[in-house]
Amino acid sequence: MSTAAGGKTGGKGGKGGKGGKAGGDSKAQSTRSQKAGLQFPVGRIHRYLKARTQNNMRVGAKAAVYASAILEYLTAEVLELAGNASKDLRVKRITPRHLQLAIRGDEELDSLIRATIAGGGVLPHIHKNLIKVPGVPLPGQPGGMPQQQQQQLPPKPQMPKQIPIGPK
Repeated sequence: MSTAAGGKTGGKGGKGGKGGKAGGDSKAQSTRSQKAGLQFPVGRIHRYLKARTQNNMRVGAKAAVYASAILEYLTAEVLELAGNASKDLRVKRITPRHLQLAIRGDEELDSLIRATIAGGGVLPHIHKNLIKVPGVPLPGQPGGMPQQQQQQLPPKPQMPKQIPIGPK
């Protein structure tokens, strides 16, 4: 009855085990991310949290789910704003420039993410005094200053006529 490989017989082996492909009522496996309804990996973030704690402190299971949810929300927020920026510029690919415009354009994200984005460039900014307002002439143009200020200015000194020196 016994075989040469340890006394076991062929088949499913063992005493009443469920081995083999035609097993009974097995539940479909689901990850913690699926249970929480998240896309970010809860198990991996839990492992990272445990690795980063000091004095081997314990990390609760819900802490990893919460951290994953926060990271997923922030990522979705940044990607949505960057997607809007790329759509405004009529391109289909999000670049670091679009990320920069999205993050710096949102006050809360700007205060949260104080990092330098490689390839992001700078935000366009024109000082308010340099912006031309329609209907208001700039200083130095006719009517650019009020009459009172024009009267207070001293007259411009006139240059004397130049006298040519030398034979003609």
